[in-house]
Amino acid sequence: MSHAPALLVIAHGSRDPRHAATVHALVARARTLRPGLWVETAFLDFNTPSVGQALSSLYLSGVREVVALPLLLTRAFHAKSDIPAALAESTARLPGLSVRVADVLGPSPLLLSALDRRLAEAGLTPADRATTAVVLASAGSTDPEAIAAIAETAREWRHTGWCAVRPAFASAALPRTEDAVRALRAEGFARVAVAPYVIAPGRLPDRIAAGAEAAGADVLADVLGAAPELARLLLRRYDASAAAAPARLPALTA
Repeated sequence: MSHAPALLVIAHGSRDPRHAATVHALVARARTLRPGLWVETAFLDFNTPSVGQALSSLYLSGVREVVALPLLLTRAFHAKSDIPAALAESTARLPGLSVRVADVLGPSPLLLSALDRRLAEAGLTPADRATTAVVLASAGSTDPEAIAAIAETAREWRHTGWCAVRPAFASAALPRTEDAVRALRAEGFARVAVAPYVIAPGRLPDRIAAGAEAAGADVLADVLGAAPELARLLLRRYDASAAAAPARLPALTA
């Protein structure tokens, strides 16, 4: 058995069965890229196993070193609070278990490549970049750091050749997808595409799609899902964390 730390991918979870199915497909893709690496999945809410259940299972199998990878695009509440709390509970309960927390997925050029892939699958060609405005539609957050990260991703993506890229949000922040599409139309852009900056289907991605349709967007890309770029990004974040010196999780007070 490999002595490398196990990888625990921690997803948000959803009542929508498409969410867990997409997460499992992405994790399976990462597994195929790294044969021999022990990879498991856990969920913060709605789906099983929970973080505690997954770590207990790994522990009972003899695993003592784990890299926990938040399956999140930005460092918002879940990355800053929920995940550290769940991990601290388990490390306090399981003696000798060492857990390192990998960085969230964004920002990364691989995410921009995955967005490009989804737009290409929706029918856009490289020649369309210079004449297409894109709405980068995220789930949304009340965390200013997360909002700023989405805006920065939009700026970086714009530099790859799209004639405009504007952020939009399905919840918690403005503008909404439909308003961003209409604003780009009002500025004179003839072709407007919507690219969901979300990993898996669910209520908020459905809201993004509904907004795109309501505003008459010309192109709607699929969610990032099990894109090969995302699978490679999981392993890149794992490698960076596994190579770092082990660090104990900070003690959390109730």
